[in-house]
Parts: sequence; structure tokens; C-alpha cells
Amino acid sequence: MLYERTALSKKPERMIEKELQTLSKHDTVTHDLVFRDPYFLDFIELSDIYSKKDLETAIIHEMESFILELGAGFSFISRQKRITIDKRDYYIDLLFYNRYLKRLVAIDLKIGEFKAEYKGQMQLYLRWLEKYEMQKDENNPIGLILCAGKSDEHVELLKLSKTGIRVASYMTKLPSRKELKQTLHRAIQKARASLQSRLTEKSGE
Repeated sequence: MLYERTALSKKPERMIEKELQTLSKHDTVTHDLVFRDPYFLDFIELSDIYSKKDLETAIIHEMESFILELGAGFSFISRQKRITIDKRDYYIDLLFYNRYLKRLVAIDLKIGEFKAEYKGQMQLYLRWLEKYEMQKDENNPIGLILCAGKSDEHVELLKLSKTGIRVASYMTKLPSRKELKQTLHRAIQKARASLQSRLTEKSGE
């Protein structure tokens, strides 16, 4: 299910082909191949009711597993990174660096559903990191907002991908075997339909 969980799988077919060609020819990894949705955090073993601090502490305790779930190239930098703007303190929950993307990755943890106002908060973090932490040979920082749930329409209307912000949901418990089978079945049907469509196009040329 790794492909289904990457941001790339949610792109139009032509965009997917273009990105895979870029990866094949230039060995260049893009954001959509790095970031996933959803993230499975079942290894942190939280109870049904937990706070943001509980989630953050559990992630720190299981940092190795969390980095493996994040994907390739991530290195942990800081927890509760303090930044000061106009004598007011703000805290970035988790700060990472990705060596393939060559950029800082700020992660903001949210217990509930994604809200539109989270965009402004993350933009503030990214602009501060860009001004004070980014090195000359690095790309602009990128943000990942991890929520318990999200509305795809909210994310689409806010055009977050153009601002360097990603939103993804997380699951503290794995889906049931039945749900996993259904998801896999849908993925196979989608792949078969895509293949059939391509074959039809080629035969008509």
C-alpha cells in the first residue's frame, strides 16, 4: 500500500508518469514521493483518549519507528523548537531535515480535524525558518501538518501545495484486515482500469 499512501498516487495519470520519468532519468526525488497520507502510528500504542503532549512524547519515545514511517532521508533535529517573533514565543512541535529534498521539514501535530487557521500558523514557522535557519545550499523549508482527520476540499481550496505545506492524516491503530483487503481491491481495480485505458489509447493510434 506504500504507493497508495504517497501523495503521488492522488495526482492525475499524466502527472504521475511525468514524475516517475523524472525519477528514472535524473534520480530526483520530489515532495510527492517523499510525503505520505495517511501515516500509520500504531507503534506508539496510545490509549483511545490522548492529548497532543501524549502524542508528541510517544513519538519521541519511538523516534526510530517514527522516522522509518516518515520515509527515506529524514533526520531528527529538534522537539518543541522555540522561535521568537516580536518578543512572542512560538514552538514547532518537531523539526526534521530531509537530505534528498535538501530542506528543513517542520511538523505540527494536531489531535483533531484539520482547520483552515493551521495554514497561517505553519506559514509563520516556515518563513522564520527560511530567514534564520536555512543554509545557502538548502531549499526552502516545507511544513507537514499531521491531523487525526482532514477534509480534502479544505486542503484543495486553500491550495496548500503551492505554499510548501502538506496536510496528512495519521492513524494510531491499523485498519482491520477487512478494510485493508477492500483498499487493496480498490487499488487493483484502479490499476487495471488505468492499464486498459492505456492499451485502448495505443490500439486507436
